[in-house]
Order: sequence, then C-alpha cells, then structure tokens
Amino acid sequence: MSWAPVPKPGTLILPEWQQSPEGREYVTCILRKRTRRMFGLIERPVLPPQLPTDVAAYKIFVSGKSGVGKTALIAKLCGLEVPTMHHETTGIQTTCVHWPARPRDSERPIIFSFQFWDSGESALRKFDHILPACKERADAVLFLFSFTDRSSFEDVPAMISRTLSQEENLARVVVGTKLDQFMHTDVTEQDISDFQQTWQLPVMRVRSVNGPRLSDGRSLDGRAELADAAPVLNGLAEVLWHRDQVIAGLLGTGE
Repeated sequence: MSWAPVPKPGTLILPEWQQSPEGREYVTCILRKRTRRMFGLIERPVLPPQLPTDVAAYKIFVSGKSGVGKTALIAKLCGLEVPTMHHETTGIQTTCVHWPARPRDSERPIIFSFQFWDSGESALRKFDHILPACKERADAVLFLFSFTDRSSFEDVPAMISRTLSQEENLARVVVGTKLDQFMHTDVTEQDISDFQQTWQLPVMRVRSVNGPRLSDGRSLDGRAELADAAPVLNGLAEVLWHRDQVIAGLLGTGE
C-alpha cells in the first residue's frame, strides 16, 4: 500500500486534551516534579493502575541537510536544551519521546512512543548502510528545512525523492525549523501554502528557542515546555494514527 495523505489537524486526535483534567494526569507520568523525565530506548512511563492506557510505538527517521536543525528539533521535543552551536551528528543517534494523547473515537488515551533516528549528512553520504538502517521498519520520515535557509526549503521535493520511493509505505511529514528567527526568514507563508497544495503533505513549524533551564539542560517548567512542543507531538500522533487506521482498513486513503 502506498502512503496516504492525512486529514486536517485535530480530526483524529484531540488537540487540547493534554490541558484537560484527565490529560494533566497522564502528562504527569512524563514529568518528574516540574521537569521532563528522560527515558531510555527500552523504558516507558509508569502509570497508576487507575489510568487505563494503550501504547503505540513508532520509529521516525529525521532527514534534512546539514545545519537545518535536526538535532535541535529532537532536543525540543524531548525537553532537552536546544544547542546554540551546530555540530554534525556522527553515526546514528536515537532518542525516545513519550507523549500521551487521546483519539476522538476512543475513551482510552494512548501513550505514543516516538523513537527518533537522526544521522548527519556527512555520515549518510560516507556510509551506504546508514540510510537503510534508519529506514528499516520505520513508520515515518520527517523532512526538515530551515525558515532561514530558502535552499533547504526548495530542496525538500528532491530530498523526498532521494530518500523514499513511491512504493515505500512511510508517512511523510515536512517540518520547518527556526521559526522564532522571523527577522531572517527566507520562506513565506505563501510559499508554505503553495507547497502544501502542490504536494499534499503536512507542514509543521517549530521554534528553536530555549526556556529557563536547569544545570543538566532540562526545562525549569516542564508543563510550559510541553505546551510549546505539543502542536508537533500531537501532529505526529495524528499522522501516524491515521496511517495505522488506513493500514488496518478502518479508514480510506482520502478520509
């Protein structure tokens, strides 16, 4: 089965659920006091018995030219300090992010377990085995561009073609980074709108700024930091949940 376009945001996943009394209980499981908990690759949040939940695990490959902010995006989503200096990722780096959300058609929340795979552009070019390893059993690819680098935006269609064939059933998501640097933006909202209309792909936007931090890089206010990351995490949950429903035959490709 080929990949399927996703519906409008909020169609399948309740976007503000994490702010509800029920949602806040589940969010607590990924916080320690007021800071984000860090999880290893085989760790999962521990919930009290009275909080029913299911777990949906996904592997996500993060792709983009050097310097667009792949490592910074992952740091933002998992609650770590966003690096201010660019350092090329060597080899493959994997990071787990757990995110509670609730589908509209279910009374039972889900812990979405996102395993992000990130590799530097130089390593991908030098070692032939890295790209296949990043795509093996993956569920989605994030194609990144920077709002401060127009060439990275214009390269997105070619990057998708270089990375995936039409037959590969992976969800495709485009993410624009460094949205906070609006004074230096090279990509307009009209550009984004035209791209979405032409390619029928979701485009998410991420700021790269840090909030107040502890000495180990974690946010002083985990809930505020989660609220900043919530649109992207909910968006990824929606894209992947929709893909699962289509594969299971519960939704048509156009729904």
